Amino acid sequence: MVRISVILPVFNAERYIGKAVQSVLDQTFEDFELIIVNDGSTDSTSDVLNDFSDSRIIVINQSNQGPGASRNRALSIVRGDYVMFLDSDDWYCEDALETAFEGITKYDADLTFFKMINYNEGRVYENDWFNLSQFDESFDNRAFHPSETPGSIFDLSVGVCQKIYRTSFLRSVDAHFPEGIFFEDMPFFYYVYLKSERISIIRKVLYFRRKHDGSITHVVDEKFFDTVAAGQVLMRIFIDNGWYDMYKYDLLAYKINGPRYALRDLPLDCKDEMFMLIKKDYESIKMTPLYHDFLDNLGPVKRKFFEDVIAAGDYEEFVYINSAK
Repeated sequence: MVRISVILPVFNAERYIGKAVQSVLDQTFEDFELIIVNDGSTDSTSDVLNDFSDSRIIVINQSNQGPGASRNRALSIVRGDYVMFLDSDDWYCEDALETAFEGITKYDADLTFFKMINYNEGRVYENDWFNLSQFDESFDNRAFHPSETPGSIFDLSVGVCQKIYRTSFLRSVDAHFPEGIFFEDMPFFYYVYLKSERISIIRKVLYFRRKHDGSITHVVDEKFFDTVAAGQVLMRIFIDNGWYDMYKYDLLAYKINGPRYALRDLPLDCKDEMFMLIKKDYESIKMTPLYHDFLDNLGPVKRKFFEDVIAAGDYEEFVYINSAK
């Protein structure tokens, strides 16, 4: 057994993977294993990984299956008491594992948040999404239950790399990522968060999040089609676990907003396909009892979007209808 298992999926990250791996090997905390899942990389990623020689590194090579499948494969073999995630273009502060371990064990938590900071071409900056500003000082120095969460849980960062998790807890709730889609962090986070009994926070930056032209969330392109599928998974999680009625108002708004913003920001040549994915989703909702929940609980802007998508035959018609007051 080891104390912490770090899971690092990688696909074609030859420029950055060396720094990510080295940031783990340079940790002040040494009782870890680093599980790297090389997800069918076709660049020089494998050569970079082969340059490392450390008994704590486990490399799994597989055909390209996506980040969800890669993380699930690593989760199935972890030996650590706790799990942390690292993305291949990011890196840890040198005391990240030590500080995270101390934080989660001190309060016997199922998961613990810490702060992340953005890095972009030498510029380092915080934002509200990653600096734990959603939690006031009453959440410091203790464990809390998700029912105590201030405001909306949908204001919290869903990034899995911003937390450390108790392995036995993840296994007890059969936590796993949806496979075959991007934005797999989101349904995983809400399932794990709401299953937790004890949560804590560490108000210290432990993780550098690199933003660059190839970042998954930086470039709005076809991968944002998956905001529809991720929202469908999320709805099913809330319904199946009996959380739907409690969170209905914010959940429905959250489900609408992801694809709505994606449709707005996608390049023109992607809008038709994105619109049809959203329309198919909404038409399926119309055939269920949930349809009236959407009509009754959405604010005016989101409700109009919802109804206009259903009414329009294609994206061009939607633009015409939606622009009308």
